Amino acid sequence: MTVRRQPLSQTQTRVLDLLSAAGRPLSAYDLLGKLRGEGVNAPPTVYRALEKLVREGLVHRIESLNAFVACSTPHHHDMATFAICDQCGLVTELTDRPLQEQLAAMSSRSGFHATRMMVELRGHCAACAAKAHGHGASDHAH
Repeated sequence: MTVRRQPLSQTQTRVLDLLSAAGRPLSAYDLLGKLRGEGVNAPPTVYRALEKLVREGLVHRIESLNAFVACSTPHHHDMATFAICDQCGLVTELTDRPLQEQLAAMSSRSGFHATRMMVELRGHCAACAAKAHGHGASDHAH
């Protein structure tokens, strides 16, 4: 059964477009700065757009960065895993069904019912790690 999404407003569409094109997480205020020239001047407008996009499964909130990214893969949004590069800021969305199942089992064994799981891995992307170890930086595409 396919869940029918409600149509997105113009502001929601612009926020999604900006996040999709950004290549990095953006805060609500980053988005507001980009939208000011389009008549969006109030933070609540951006926050409402982000709330809807998160609810619709089109955007994720990166808790530790207090920022948002467009969803890169179709999956269940009760579980998300992100690799965050501390050097260049690249955020990569990862999907791993066995990890989700292990976390759910671990949670259940402790008597806790998780309704949402967010895993954030911090470190260095392959390009930054190679650069730090003296390998060429030509692979760095972001």
